[in-house]
Amino acid sequence: MVHSSEFEDLVDSLRSRVTEITLEEAKRRLGENPRALLVDVREDHEWEKGRAKGAVHMGRGIIERDIVARVPDKNAELILYCGGGYRSVLAAVNLQAMGYTRVRSLIGGFRNMQASGHPMEGGCGCGCP
Repeated sequence: MVHSSEFEDLVDSLRSRVTEITLEEAKRRLGENPRALLVDVREDHEWEKGRAKGAVHMGRGIIERDIVARVPDKNAELILYCGGGYRSVLAAVNLQAMGYTRVRSLIGGFRNMQASGHPMEGGCGCGCP
């Protein structure tokens, strides 16, 4: 997807405020911590087409509203992903501002997961339209 330079500049200005991790690091963390959550922050229509196996869905438009009810533990490990690693940075910044201390953003997002052969579920499993 092509993003506006303004959007990319906004996200780039916030990247230093969050911890971004590789897919390999995310897999390691999820394996070591069975309570860690892989959170898909994409839109509903993206989620319905396919998602990472084991992910929970809290879209970018509602995560700030719903996170406390879903994950009351502010020390819970949360690994966020979106389509390409931009929206997850924005969501991570907001969750940190809400007091969550172990929030990570997945570099490259869903597209990186697909390209790397990460297990998928839902839809056809590949995320295609």
